[in-house]
Amino acid sequence: MSRFRLFVLVLALAMVTTGLFVPAPVAAAYAAPSLRQHSGLDSGWRFTRADVPGAQAPGFNDSSWSAVSVPHTWNSRDGQDGGNNYHRGIGWYRRTVTPSAAWTGKRVWLQFDGVNSVAEVWLNGTRLGEHRGGYAAFRFDATAALRIGQDNILAVRVNNAANPDIAPISADYTFFGGIYRSVRLTAVDPLAIRLGDYGGPGVYLRQRSVTAAAATVEVTSKAWNNHPAARQARVRTVLTDATGRIVAETTSAPRTVAAASEFTTVQSLTVRDPRRWQGKTDPYLYQAHVEIIDAGAGRVTDVLTQPLGLRAATVDANTGFSLNGQRLQLRGVNAHQDRLDHGWAVSPAQQTQDFDLMDEMGVNAYRTAHYQQSQHVLDLADRRGYVVWTEIPLVNQVTDSAGFRANLQQQLYELIRQNFNHPSVFFWGIGNEQASDNAVTNGILDTLAAQVEAEDSGRLSTYATHKGDTDGLAGHTDVIGYNKYYGWYGLSDTGPGKWADQLHAKDPGRRISISEYGAGASVHQHEENPKPPVTTGKWHPEEYQNLLHENHWKQLDTRRYLWGSFVWNMFDFAVDSRSEGDTDGRNDKGLVTYDRHTRKDAFYYYKANWTDTPTVYLASRRWTQRSTAATTVKAYANLDSVTLTVNGVSHGAKTSADRIHTWPVTLRPGANTVTVTGLKNGRTHTDTVTWNLAG
Repeated sequence: MSRFRLFVLVLALAMVTTGLFVPAPVAAAYAAPSLRQHSGLDSGWRFTRADVPGAQAPGFNDSSWSAVSVPHTWNSRDGQDGGNNYHRGIGWYRRTVTPSAAWTGKRVWLQFDGVNSVAEVWLNGTRLGEHRGGYAAFRFDATAALRIGQDNILAVRVNNAANPDIAPISADYTFFGGIYRSVRLTAVDPLAIRLGDYGGPGVYLRQRSVTAAAATVEVTSKAWNNHPAARQARVRTVLTDATGRIVAETTSAPRTVAAASEFTTVQSLTVRDPRRWQGKTDPYLYQAHVEIIDAGAGRVTDVLTQPLGLRAATVDANTGFSLNGQRLQLRGVNAHQDRLDHGWAVSPAQQTQDFDLMDEMGVNAYRTAHYQQSQHVLDLADRRGYVVWTEIPLVNQVTDSAGFRANLQQQLYELIRQNFNHPSVFFWGIGNEQASDNAVTNGILDTLAAQVEAEDSGRLSTYATHKGDTDGLAGHTDVIGYNKYYGWYGLSDTGPGKWADQLHAKDPGRRISISEYGAGASVHQHEENPKPPVTTGKWHPEEYQNLLHENHWKQLDTRRYLWGSFVWNMFDFAVDSRSEGDTDGRNDKGLVTYDRHTRKDAFYYYKANWTDTPTVYLASRRWTQRSTAATTVKAYANLDSVTLTVNGVSHGAKTSADRIHTWPVTLRPGANTVTVTGLKNGRTHTDTVTWNLAG
């Protein structure tokens, strides 16, 4: 060590010991105490698909009923096989619940994550309540009816029959009946965060300002004192980074809260130099922890942790969607929540597989058509950086009744409050494809748009329309989506480009997106140079879907004023009323088959365009038995160049800006080996198929 460095070190030590220099403190770590107690209720149910008078009684004999676990639906088979005759009616569920004796003195809530569509719930013969709507979570306070440390009988009557006062009245998908998401009990201290707020968390994070220099978050905490006497309460809010280090915290002054009353606390915290949630580039998550403190007893009575992604977004009529000041092209898909032989009763692992498939294809935006989906879906979107449009199930029709209006508002409150803290959510959808542009429908949409503004002014309302471009239906929300099926439903096959340009020129301030586009496709049907098929017919060749998506994406990609585009659909899904394509009861517009086993050709077209993953893929690969020698080989690839060989004979190398490579070839009788090979970053990538030509 040099004499100078030694002198500097001695001087620094002297300054520290004399107090002239104080080292910067290391940020403290935070670990949220585990105070809430949970008991999962997914197993051990008895079920019958019938209306059984008296089944709510504790002494009812259900031994002849089927043993099931939830998630469960009674339409997993009849809801997907066509005929429009699946069971829409009543089913009963019962099980025994035995809460721990340690829950004595706690407030106990019963939560259902999803039941379609009307649920009546009894505990030990006491009716806890009814929930109307098939997509949101809901809770009942079970404390008074529950016998702690003893066996309790839980009975649920579920009805998925059509009801004119519950949305959706109609829609182009199967309404699977049952308890199709998880069920649990949660025990909390009598002084705790509110659990009865439309199924929401009771804590709401509003991002008032987010820049590279600082992010200000306003935290609203709703809590209850359910003690029989007043309590002195404080609220502490702690923000931590992904490693658990505290980046901001604040504690309220003590306040007196009367017995059996609610109190709301609003706190503002600032994070300096935030690492912002930047979509799929960097979906960085902080966490917000809210503690409820009994100041008189000097103890924390409840704590809740919520995800916090710090981000700011805008939509401009000319430049589209921007995230944290950077334009982001939203390459989106729509998706339903069902899959083959499961209906809506899917597992978190299956939902994770869906996101893996979307990641592989390069998707960065997700529309939960046409309803609220599970918390696990949005957790995945948070962690993987998706921009989400989620919506209520106002589809096709409305009822001019007070009951229907109240149900819509209830479902919108549930949608917003339950999903408020997910950083992936940017758009609240208030409906899809209303059939009539009349005073009743427009009045409903206007009320819903105002409700979004009142609940969450920090996000944008949206709507998906298929009627007039500038009619009343398209005039209520902040931004708008258009469902345009050029080349499929009676529109020309020229694609949406000309239409979009004309609308943008006519109304340059309108912020527009393409909320749906697509075509049906069977992986078992093939045709060279196909013409537009009869959409309601049985012939939906895979090659036509390829042509439509190729044409559409070339036009969508170049129009920067579109704030997003969303393929219809990521996955095939059940519509029991349909009889078209190769399978009755199926909408086959997915880019992946209903069982998730097969990625259709168009999936790879998007993968080649939407990702940097080296991709080379031979289209029409499943058309293995050929009858015509002359054909065109098509490959999707994002490689530097692609070379085709057929039976070992080269047909030359190709480059293509649109990632589509074609070669006219002549097959020989018998087996033909078709291979495409290309280079990317010095590495070779190959795809091979065998096609047989009848001799």
